[in-house]
Amino acid sequence: MKRNLITAVLMTLVTTLLFGLLFPLLITGLAQVLFPKQANGELVTRNGKAVGSRLIGQSFSSPGYFHSRPSSAGTGYDASNSGGSNLGPTNQSLIARVQGDADRLQAENPGAAIPMDLLTTSGSGLDPHISPEAAEFQVPRIAKERNLSEDKVREAIRQHSESRQFGFLGEPRVNVLELNLALDEISPKPVTR
Repeated sequence: MKRNLITAVLMTLVTTLLFGLLFPLLITGLAQVLFPKQANGELVTRNGKAVGSRLIGQSFSSPGYFHSRPSSAGTGYDASNSGGSNLGPTNQSLIARVQGDADRLQAENPGAAIPMDLLTTSGSGLDPHISPEAAEFQVPRIAKERNLSEDKVREAIRQHSESRQFGFLGEPRVNVLELNLALDEISPKPVTR
């Protein structure tokens, strides 16, 4: 019995050391050497300052910026509280949120069909992308706010659109942060963000 206890304690210590400390350190070190940009969250910097991550969405509220899809992660785009809202289709909170968003978007672009990703959250609540259709829906507002032609804004969308991964996985998408940063280079920044 005493021998079994000693063996169990030693195995716990050895496996904890190997798999709880050494293995994660090895993998982290390999990631830093082989994929440093991805291992550090693909941070996007401007003028030496981190302005966001290419992998995690963020909120843009100014009318001169493309808006991301809604987020239900914590208080919105909270990486420490990633996840969906888990609200069912008959939940009144979800219905009220979607209806409010639909009313706001319809007022912004009367008569235009609202792309679904501007009304629904992603499974993680952190999706940094919108569909090209969602970006196109926002063109009139952005062109007006930035005093640009709609064609100039559409060209920025085209330049920052990504196709399906490997040609067949996922859907075409536009990274909202990168698109908004490109707009800042084309035209003066709106006052609020």
